[in-house]
Amino acid sequence: MRSETAKVTWPTRRETTITTIMVFVMVALASIFFFAADQIIRYLITLILGIH
Repeated sequence: MRSETAKVTWPTRRETTITTIMVFVMVALASIFFFAADQIIRYLITLILGIH
C-alpha cells in the first residue's frame, strides 16, 4: 500500500486552490441557470393554465 501511495501525484496548494475556486464558480453559474430556467417555466405554466 505504501508503494502505491508513493506513486500518487498529489496536487500542489495552488492547484487545489484554483480547482476549489473553479468549483465555486461553476456552482454559482449552475444555480443562476437553474433559477432562471425555473422562473421561465413557472411563468409559462401560469400563462398556459391562467393561474394568477
